[in-house]
Amino acid sequence: MAYKRDISVVIPEYYGSGMMAELLRRLHDSLSVVTENYEIILVNDASPDDTWEKIQLFAAQDKRIVGLNLSRNCGQQYAITAGLKYAKGEWVVVMDCDLQNRPEDIPLFYAKAQEGWDIVYARRVKKQFGWWKNKTSAWFHRVYDWMCDSRTDESIAEYGMYNGRVIAEYNKLKEISRSFQFLISYLGFKTTSIEIQHDVRAEGESSYTLSKLIHLAFDTIISNSTKPLIIAVITGFSISFIAVLFAIYNVVAYFFDMAIVRGYTSTIFSIWFATGILLFMMGVLGLYIGKIFDQVKERPMYIVMDQVNVDE
Repeated sequence: MAYKRDISVVIPEYYGSGMMAELLRRLHDSLSVVTENYEIILVNDASPDDTWEKIQLFAAQDKRIVGLNLSRNCGQQYAITAGLKYAKGEWVVVMDCDLQNRPEDIPLFYAKAQEGWDIVYARRVKKQFGWWKNKTSAWFHRVYDWMCDSRTDESIAEYGMYNGRVIAEYNKLKEISRSFQFLISYLGFKTTSIEIQHDVRAEGESSYTLSKLIHLAFDTIISNSTKPLIIAVITGFSISFIAVLFAIYNVVAYFFDMAIVRGYTSTIFSIWFATGILLFMMGVLGLYIGKIFDQVKERPMYIVMDQVNVDE
């Protein structure tokens, strides 16, 4: 494969207007240490502010800045997917727009990659999030590791450098449920990491609300593990086994004239408990069916409404 750029940097943009000038300045300074043949792909995820206008302004000043404007808000993972489709670099960097990822780390990634690695992740020494987000992240990784029989590092996210052939294979994946970090991990390839400093967000607050984080967690686990279905089967079998034991007890009690106390409370509890378990198992099954439904519709994951400095 012939690459037109040495390095591509893909950045999903959402409420990043105020930080864009500083982000681009630091990116230009850092990338120039490695090469002048680079591109910066800014993907506007239908941000309500003037992000797209700012992207157009900076793109008009420098042809190495590529702008993509999505028709609707698709979410970070889909914005990353859109940017990667347009990336032409032999090496690709994925990072956030809020300056928590330091552009000055890119030369370090590149130097490490030259040792023969296909993927160089950023390992955040100390994550600069709030206490609640750090805790929920740790809980998610524990649950995910148990559900998927894997070992993940909660200090690693999307930020890092990826060989162009890794991105080419990623672009072939057709899953409608996108989780860049876990799909890249699925691909394999030679992987390493370097420790980096994680900065405080330059301005504003993260757009990831608790509900969005919970949705992303469920989406990621359901897309990568069938263990919830196995748990549902085991739970159903266990309840059935207990019911059989109760039935045997009642038969034995009948023939031996044992006193059987029939209580309203225990009967109602049993009905509610069994009904709750059935609904739970149906819900788990429904989540998987929903994923199949979303996949077979084959709707586009994103639509690029406008673009600037895209070499057709």
